[in-house]
Amino acid sequence: MITVVGTGTGAPPGAEVLAGADLVVGGRRHLEAVRLPVTAERVVLGPLAPALDVIERYAGEERRVVVLASGDPGFFGIVRALAERFGPDLLDVRPGVSSVAAAFARLGLPWDDAVVVSAHGRDLRAAVNACRARPKVAVLTGPGAGPAELGAALARTSGGDRALVVAVALGDPEHERVERVTPAEAAARDWGAAVSVVLCLDERRALGAVRTVAGPPEPPAGWALDEDAFAHRDSMITKFEVRALALARLGPRLGDLVWDVGAGSGSVAVECARLGAAVVAVEKTPDGAARIRANAEAHGVDVAVVHGTAPETLSGLDDPDAVFVGGGGRELAAVVAACARRARRTVVVALAALDRVPDARRALTAAGLSCDGVLLQSSRLAPLPGDVTRLAATNPVFLLWGVRPPASSEGVAQ
Repeated sequence: MITVVGTGTGAPPGAEVLAGADLVVGGRRHLEAVRLPVTAERVVLGPLAPALDVIERYAGEERRVVVLASGDPGFFGIVRALAERFGPDLLDVRPGVSSVAAAFARLGLPWDDAVVVSAHGRDLRAAVNACRARPKVAVLTGPGAGPAELGAALARTSGGDRALVVAVALGDPEHERVERVTPAEAAARDWGAAVSVVLCLDERRALGAVRTVAGPPEPPAGWALDEDAFAHRDSMITKFEVRALALARLGPRLGDLVWDVGAGSGSVAVECARLGAAVVAVEKTPDGAARIRANAEAHGVDVAVVHGTAPETLSGLDDPDAVFVGGGGRELAAVVAACARRARRTVVVALAALDRVPDARRALTAAGLSCDGVLLQSSRLAPLPGDVTRLAATNPVFLLWGVRPPASSEGVAQ
């Protein structure tokens, strides 16, 4: 039997848990915090594979193994690796309080509506984008993906309305501290190696609504909303038929970053945010930028609005997973080329003018994306006098999409 004990954010395991152990495995600070049996071998956790090999040898001889871990070892912890290697039936898991639960407890906040993201040994992008998109996020940190790196990324775009709560050495009565800082302040500090978890909060929405299902909110019941769901100018808005296919090709989801370039009313930006993505809307007109902010607020989502002209203003933004280009005018080819060079997954372009389709296609393919497209022509039901109905044609729109082959997505410029 392998006993897995969660510790670190609560009381250390009692002597009875360690009594008779032939092998004790754990981080250095966990091993130093307990009194080990004199005859027990100890393994300090570093690379996981060698430790698992030692555990396998002891377990195969039916000798008693104790593994010490932080908090709840079944929550982004070592239980997964142990269950995969030895099977769950061989494990006796005794969870402690997770660092996430402890951090929210220190703040007096519920966390059933929090998104929890691990950046330990993983790309920080998903955590950053979840923090941009959601009002309450817990980030499990690691080397190269700590409060400073998270703060620096958030400070670049849309970090002004977020507070970072850095919890250090949770459960250690001598060294525990919990600090509220801005993203910029977090980026300027060396936090050391004892960070337990970082909370990213929009403190205006920290309590949230009463929930039935824990975690991120459920996806919206519908998308491709009617045009009258958005404030817009003179019908200058991406029609819902076009938006439906554009969203299908963009595939926005939690952890993604989407650019909406030439955003206009921001209808695509808002829809992507409703589906969980972090979104940056780029708009050159002041009234358009204000309209996007109003539409985002009306739909209860976060959209970072950049008032500027593409492609010049794009250089200061983080690389996107997907891009929608809904405007560009005479600079369309240059805008599409700039987006296509940086998109990790796909670029979708909506065009009303046939003359600009060839240049947009060339810009997509020149960046290594495979290109496809369609001409969308739709006719909507419209009433006529006498209780009869006609078909009212909408303006035709060309929709192109370029998709980066999976093997080349890692080579996008960072």
